[in-house]
Amino acid sequence: MRAIWKGAVSFGLVSIGVKLYSATEEKDIRFHQVHREDGGRIRYKRTCSVCGEEVTYDDIAKGYDIGGGEMVILTDEDFADLPLTSSRAIDVLEFVPAEQVDPILYNKAYFLEPEGTATKPYVLLRDALIDSERVAIVKVALRQREQLATLRVREGVLLLNTMLWPDEIRTPGFGFLDEDLKVRPPELAMASSLIDSMTGEFEPDVFTDDYRAALQEVIDAKVEGREVVQPEEAEEAPAAAVDLMAALKASVERAKAARGEQPARGGGGGGEPTPISSARSAQKAAEKKAAKAPAKKTAAKKTAEKKSAEPAKKTAAKKTPAKKAEPAKKTAARKTAPRKSA
Repeated sequence: MRAIWKGAVSFGLVSIGVKLYSATEEKDIRFHQVHREDGGRIRYKRTCSVCGEEVTYDDIAKGYDIGGGEMVILTDEDFADLPLTSSRAIDVLEFVPAEQVDPILYNKAYFLEPEGTATKPYVLLRDALIDSERVAIVKVALRQREQLATLRVREGVLLLNTMLWPDEIRTPGFGFLDEDLKVRPPELAMASSLIDSMTGEFEPDVFTDDYRAALQEVIDAKVEGREVVQPEEAEEAPAAAVDLMAALKASVERAKAARGEQPARGGGGGGEPTPISSARSAQKAAEKKAAKAPAKKTAAKKTAEKKSAEPAKKTAAKKTPAKKAEPAKKTAARKTAPRKSA
């Protein structure tokens, strides 16, 4: 990492020399604008809207639009005279409990590294913050702008979180806030039950940016000259319209099933079946019935064949003795004939 700022943490009469490093980085896949025909990069020229000439960076100043087409031009000298008392210092203003800082105020995060002989006071401040369970509210000037920030400890390192100023937070002015909407106690209890069934320990490493991974796969396939085959997504059947309570109950059941928990049955407090669970049970019953129907027909067919085969066997049994009897009669006739001629 490369230090982007050097200064000192002013902690009472103690000064701690530090270097500032960006604690985060964006992993977005960035693209250039190119000409579709030949892939050439698209360049933009800095031109003046008044004279049409191309302008270099040295001739560019900052202008503030005051309306009516009038512009106030500010130069580097104007900014140099501004009273940035904390230009190279991180001034500790006070120490507060971390839960009192609304997360909406947080902006960017930076690591602080002790510089030179400042390691011991750095460690002292770090351990004091951990022991007091507080965060330090500080002021710091970064990129010619004074910012409010916090100092806290993360993995043994002081972390500077710049914050937005209170007047930079918008006030939500939505119509539903003025409506008299009341939530029934059973609905609130079921919603709490759903939260309990989905409660876990936050492990950020288990979450991934699926879109970025798929986009990277497309880019890699283009480079290697192969085709990307996307798996077909199964279309979900439109859900039946259910009331809020039924949806909450079904959500609790699904959350428990996802965790491998068996839902209670019978009189064990499973509750009445919801429209969703009833529909699923009916669908499963229909599938089982459809699966058993061919088996019954086959069994009936085999039974019929077996019954039709039994009379045939009996008939064959009757015919067989009759055929055997005929040779016996002929033999008897032959024996009788010689005696008459004698």
